[in-house]
Amino acid sequence: MAGGAREVLTLQLGHFAGFVGAHWWNQQDAALREPTDTQEPPGELCPDVLFRAGRTLHGQETYTPRLILMDLKGSLSSLKQESGLYRDRQLDAAIAWQGKLTTHKEELHPKNPYLQDLLSVEGVLSSDGLWRVKSISNGKGLTALTTAATPEPLVPTEGSIRVWSDFLRVHLHPRSICMIQKYNHDGEAGRLEAFGQGESVLKEPRYLEELEDRLHFYVEECDYLQGFQVLCDLHDGFSGVGAKAAELLHDEYSGRGIITWGLLPGPYALGQEPQKNIYRLLNTAFGLVHLSAHSSLVCPLSLGGSLGLRPEPPVNFPHLRYDATLPFHCSAILATALDTITVPYRLYSSPLSMVHLADMLNFSGKKVVTAGASIPFPLGPSQSLPDTLMQLGGATPWTPLSACGDPSGTHCFAQSVVLRGLDKACHTSRLTPGTPLPSLLHACTTGEEVLAQYLQQQQPRARSSSHLLLTPCKVVPPYPCLSSSLSQQGVVLDNPPAGAGESIPVLGALRSSSSLNRTLGDLAKELTKLNLRRWASFMDAGVEQDDLGELLQELCSLAQCYQHGDSLMD
Repeated sequence: MAGGAREVLTLQLGHFAGFVGAHWWNQQDAALREPTDTQEPPGELCPDVLFRAGRTLHGQETYTPRLILMDLKGSLSSLKQESGLYRDRQLDAAIAWQGKLTTHKEELHPKNPYLQDLLSVEGVLSSDGLWRVKSISNGKGLTALTTAATPEPLVPTEGSIRVWSDFLRVHLHPRSICMIQKYNHDGEAGRLEAFGQGESVLKEPRYLEELEDRLHFYVEECDYLQGFQVLCDLHDGFSGVGAKAAELLHDEYSGRGIITWGLLPGPYALGQEPQKNIYRLLNTAFGLVHLSAHSSLVCPLSLGGSLGLRPEPPVNFPHLRYDATLPFHCSAILATALDTITVPYRLYSSPLSMVHLADMLNFSGKKVVTAGASIPFPLGPSQSLPDTLMQLGGATPWTPLSACGDPSGTHCFAQSVVLRGLDKACHTSRLTPGTPLPSLLHACTTGEEVLAQYLQQQQPRARSSSHLLLTPCKVVPPYPCLSSSLSQQGVVLDNPPAGAGESIPVLGALRSSSSLNRTLGDLAKELTKLNLRRWASFMDAGVEQDDLGELLQELCSLAQCYQHGDSLMD
């Protein structure tokens, strides 16, 4: 049991959601494995919000993600659906049938070399069928059987990463993985491509009952369930799976928070695979509308520049070098943003519940929000936080992560901002007493005041909430090496030492903004231009013509919620 924590149950729906989730859980695990003699402050983030304590059949204590994930046949590679942590060879051999048996053995996928190395330092499967794991402390007296501490960082090569399970270093509970066997992950046939297909999956008793059983298992052991966070692919048929899952959560667990992160892979090329682009547009539109109807909050997350058909360049991070064509890179950046913007409902002290966070951002029907992040958040040598923020002037301090275009000049209705990982000595001005103050920020006596004052200056009419944490974001292997120019305190280095950048400062924001007026309106305009007779296969998958008409109306209504006189409307 979580012992007073405000628990969250995570759902991961889709393969790109699996990539983001794998990085997310690896980062949580890295925080758990932080040595106890570290100088970083303990107790800011509560791991019990996301993890659950348990025990194997042989009495070994475990600490695993409170997680349900759904993916397609062939997506697990060498990862077993029932996970390896609770494996019991004696139970595997217990077969009730005494007659003649015919064994059909599926050829095993070769294990990723990174995971082979990882297992060799984690433990071994002994002759009695028990998995002997080198346990670690999670700082609370429990044995955290997520992974083991490794003597040397093990870095997977990017060419070796085919699926998300190739770099997931966290053990999962046997109730976590739910496979949709009727659709294939690989190949051209039997793909989950359309919203209607996804909806139909959770209309089948087999999959609906499996999801409900897993929900009941996790929910019933919670002392104080604050809600659900849903990581859901928007670009394919999993948008329909997510819509039905959110509807189920809304109906079954009324009053709980449901925050949905709609995930889109990296940028695409116009003219290549036109059907896939049209389907992506339709799935995204149906997903946003249906998810917003049943979620407390919905936030699209993408490194692309646009949700529409016309491709835009991927977003730029001044201190990151990433390949936008690699899901391994894109998902790492989005997971780092998620690890920061979800901080308010994961705090030990004075947490803001999922419901209260959503209520602050989604007033007047504004259930769709945008995200942005500065990864990593940079300080110049000898600079303080007031210095850095003052130098920004009126520029947006974060890179947009919701494919809604440049947010400059748009109006912010409400925002939740988190800055984490800066040395406390940098929080306030370092000016010698008596020196004239360059700005009001330099007069603030705490970092919290600096951040709140800055947000009020930038958006004086916005409803703002801000959090300042000392705890940085962990980016240890298998996280890809995307940045090496900053120290662990966020200071820009000309000649970074070896090991720099394993912890980074991050600034993240969730915003209800007038930029969504244009984004959602443009999405509706693009849909009205489609000749759906050319894409009859999408409609054949379970979407009616009337459904499209309702979708357009609801998109336009949603867009109108974000109208403002200062917005950049045509």
